[in-house]
Amino acid sequence: MRGPHNIWRLIRTLATLERTGAIGVVLEAFRAPPGLRIVARILGWPFKPLGLRGDPSLPPVTRALQALGPAYIKFGQILSTRPDVVGDELALQLKYLQDKLPPFPIAVAKRMIEAELGLPVDQMFRDFSEPVAAASIAQVHKAWLVEDGREVAVKVLRPGIERAFRKDIDAFYFAAQAIEFISPSSRRLRPLEVIRHFEGVVMGELDFRLESSAAAEFAANTEGDAGFQVPRPIWFLSGRSVMTLDWAEGIGLNDNALIDAAGHDRKELGARVLHLFLNHALRDGYFHADMHQGNLKVAANGNIIAYDFGIMGRIDEYTRRVYAEILFGFIRKDYRRVAEVHFEAGYVPADRDIDEFARALRAVGEPIFGMDASRISMARLLAYLFEVTERFGMETRTELILLQRTMVVVEGVARGLDPHINIWNVAKPVVEGYITKNIGPRALLRDLGKTARVLARFGPRLPQLVERALIAQADTQPIVPAKRNWWPAWTVLTGAVMLVAGLWLGRIL
Repeated sequence: MRGPHNIWRLIRTLATLERTGAIGVVLEAFRAPPGLRIVARILGWPFKPLGLRGDPSLPPVTRALQALGPAYIKFGQILSTRPDVVGDELALQLKYLQDKLPPFPIAVAKRMIEAELGLPVDQMFRDFSEPVAAASIAQVHKAWLVEDGREVAVKVLRPGIERAFRKDIDAFYFAAQAIEFISPSSRRLRPLEVIRHFEGVVMGELDFRLESSAAAEFAANTEGDAGFQVPRPIWFLSGRSVMTLDWAEGIGLNDNALIDAAGHDRKELGARVLHLFLNHALRDGYFHADMHQGNLKVAANGNIIAYDFGIMGRIDEYTRRVYAEILFGFIRKDYRRVAEVHFEAGYVPADRDIDEFARALRAVGEPIFGMDASRISMARLLAYLFEVTERFGMETRTELILLQRTMVVVEGVARGLDPHINIWNVAKPVVEGYITKNIGPRALLRDLGKTARVLARFGPRLPQLVERALIAQADTQPIVPAKRNWWPAWTVLTGAVMLVAGLWLGRIL
């Protein structure tokens, strides 16, 4: 229900932040202006006793987000990858939210497995362990298959998690509606569409059948990627609330001390994380969209292992080319071309000045180009980018939210492994390789081939389509003897030529 009763939930959120002492830490981390700090404290203080208590042994922000529930924990997981935005100390505290949340009892997990799969746990698994990891959505147990002794990970959904998420999302909808009503200028950010997108992503994450499908597709796409592996799902032991995968042992990418002790090269790992993400996004158009350190490990042989495929991103080929051209333009410092791509893709309204936008982009790119990550203030950069989007009337593109969010997270993971990483130098070979293969004469021929094959499939229907077009034209336009209309003949000729071309190109491409 998205009515006014959600005001209570929002009040309780603010009260929880006040009661746990998190409000001051959050405002300080985001360098909130004095006026906002005063308003937040004045509004929060009277309701402090109504806030959730949380676990007093945890630091304030971690304590508050854990008490508030899964949707807030997701937000904390993102912030944990950005010490450059929230500070090293707070980012370290928030890493607790990645995979160390309080587990639910093993007896409950076993009951859920038996109800889902229809067999006693002992008939499917032996040596079923206590939880080895617990996150916002589910927890993981280690076991061995009775059938063949294979070592596996059994992922079990948290009881009542869907209801908890729906409550949070309803409150977010109410907040988004209130923001749009109070501040009409915020509508360009499409807060309601953003929440709707978030809802779709989260609801999909709560069905492990979809996650198993995503894991299988991702594993197939990345099978040839050197230094990368994906555990494959075991379908007959997976369902809506239970997922069983091959076990893959490794060190979490959030533990630099253990990575160093094992002799792995963190600089190489940081570069590889970026390479992998860009390859998956550009080459495949299908990428892991929750790549925080808690979902990534490094195996003894140096392979990066990805886990948790509940949130995956998919982008079409046109968007991939736009994204690549934007990155390539920044790498080449061709800010005019970057601006043109934004206008061509419709990301910036056509009535804005393209030269002014190119100048604004130069102010974004120049201060960070060629610099290592330790010398870049990401918080300041993000603040300026927000100013640019507001100045040029850029609206939120919901289809790009996962891509943009994941890019921020992945860059944070790479920076955590190598604080001096140069993002542009690392990205350059991947982007250049994609541009070479997908933008130019070869790509044009391939596109024409695809178009022709589509037309070829519709070959039997072309006469009907042409006839309908002729009839529609005859019904809507009077015949003028003095002026001959060549359009119908051109249509027939084009259809015939494209049909033949489709059959020919379909064989050679």
